[in-house]
Amino acid sequence: MTKISVIGSGYVGLTTALGLVGDSRQIVCIDRDEQRVSIINQGKSPFYEPEFEDNLTRFSENPGRFRASTDYSHITDSDIVFICVGTPAAENGRIDLTDVHACAVMTGQQLAASGRKPVIVVRSTVVPGTTQEIVLPAIEKSSGKKAGTDFSLASNPEFLQEGKALRSFREPDKIIIGEYDRNAGDVLEDLYRDYHAPVIRTTTAAAEMIKYASNSFLAAKISFINEIGNICKKMDVDVYEVADAIGLDPRIGRKFLNAGIGFGGSCLPKDLQALIHRAEELDYTPLLLRSVLDTNINQARHLIELVHRKSGGLNGKTVTVLGIAFKPGTDDFRQAPAIAIINALLADGATVKVYDPLVKQGSCFEGSQVVVWCDGVEEAIDNSDCVIIATEWEEFRDPLLYAGKTVFDGRRALDPARAREVCRYYEGISW
Repeated sequence: MTKISVIGSGYVGLTTALGLVGDSRQIVCIDRDEQRVSIINQGKSPFYEPEFEDNLTRFSENPGRFRASTDYSHITDSDIVFICVGTPAAENGRIDLTDVHACAVMTGQQLAASGRKPVIVVRSTVVPGTTQEIVLPAIEKSSGKKAGTDFSLASNPEFLQEGKALRSFREPDKIIIGEYDRNAGDVLEDLYRDYHAPVIRTTTAAAEMIKYASNSFLAAKISFINEIGNICKKMDVDVYEVADAIGLDPRIGRKFLNAGIGFGGSCLPKDLQALIHRAEELDYTPLLLRSVLDTNINQARHLIELVHRKSGGLNGKTVTVLGIAFKPGTDDFRQAPAIAIINALLADGATVKVYDPLVKQGSCFEGSQVVVWCDGVEEAIDNSDCVIIATEWEEFRDPLLYAGKTVFDGRRALDPARAREVCRYYEGISW
């Protein structure tokens, strides 16, 4: 029986823990949050993700194979330890590695009392150089042991997609293993032996850079098509026709070429900012990456400008925003464009009505008396001066919902031709 400890039960940690459950493995998900640990052990998920609760309910019935705990001493007799703690962004965009460093120190302290030689794996998203320059010395100092001799070390970045996390874990398009020593690479490659995906073994810094480069490229595709969309709109050209055509080129591909109000979530904005900041620390100005970020920020502003132009000012107006999550299938609203849009509407004096199928009252805009939370689409739309579609949830896609309404579509949720037939006024951000 291989014992695996996963430190952190957030999105990455819990997905990793659930994805690794197997007959020959004992998984312990370690977190300092007692309430979160209790929720997990009851077979419930602390956040929404399809398949999580079904798996948690099943696994919680067999604590010998899977359980959550606040006890970090489980690390002492673990064969593999995954570090999956958060790496939030500071105000200047720099990555905050406080929890990663603290986790490394604590892991080392537990390792000091252990007779095992575990493989310690950094799965948190960290800037290139972190595993070797921060995690390694912290573990060695707090344990009194030597990497490559007394324990093995690796970076194993995740490429999970919110809304289908377990599927993307179990059916990866690639497995990246950044190994400090050969044993770490061998153990991880064996751990993932049943996954039919290319395995790339490289250095820890290269593995970390692959993660940042991947997310930065996806962000660049989104900002690119938004820029093209803004130009297309001025020439009465449908950017979605353009995207469909250029997407047929295998060098380009169609994915991430949907024009709209831009990207959000816990990964793309944060990782892009962190890479920009890291490049500038190295005395390099990443002009392209900065433009990707600036274009994304401007998309939400552009939508507000469209609303202003049509409404003749927002003071005293009631505006409905449909969708808060950064994309369908998740309750994650971190850096979602909808948040920036709602804040701008409030600053301009509008009363804002909001509805999202998963994001609920109290999760954001807590204490705001201006934001009116609604229980459904019809309630949210009723008696509003205009409607903004900020997330393309399936239940928002029926154009008849908006008959006689003024609608600004930020996600191409509606077919423009049909929407213009039934809406009093319909406009897309880039079409």
